[in-house]
Amino acid sequence: MSAPGGGGDEWQRAGLLADPAEVRAILIASARARLAITYSEMLGLLGHQFTRPKMRALCAVLGHVDDEAAARGEPELAVLVVRQSDGLPGQGWWVGGAKAHDYAGLWEGPRAAKLIMRLHGQAFDFWADSAAPV
Repeated sequence: MSAPGGGGDEWQRAGLLADPAEVRAILIASARARLAITYSEMLGLLGHQFTRPKMRALCAVLGHVDDEAAARGEPELAVLVVRQSDGLPGQGWWVGGAKAHDYAGLWEGPRAAKLIMRLHGQAFDFWADSAAPV
């Protein structure tokens, strides 16, 4: 994400919690392993303890990651970050993600899980078969 000679800290100047390129790499590794990752696990890999404010800050980074993935024609990755309690994304994903998939149901339960399993499968299949750069 850094421009040549830019020092690679644009994400810090933009007020982001973490480098979107690092988050993208973690999510691609998770997708290739066919695994979702919890908010707590992701924050831990980024050197942070889980707190609600850190989780919300992570969601801003995930938005950047998905915007870049869409521009590349890749499946979304933020959907791989899930709550430990039920294996579904948190509210931040549902607000925009559900609309993008014409989903208007509850953010929990069997219908929500079915949508998330389908989106996980798309990411898993794409990255398992892809030679695309991380």
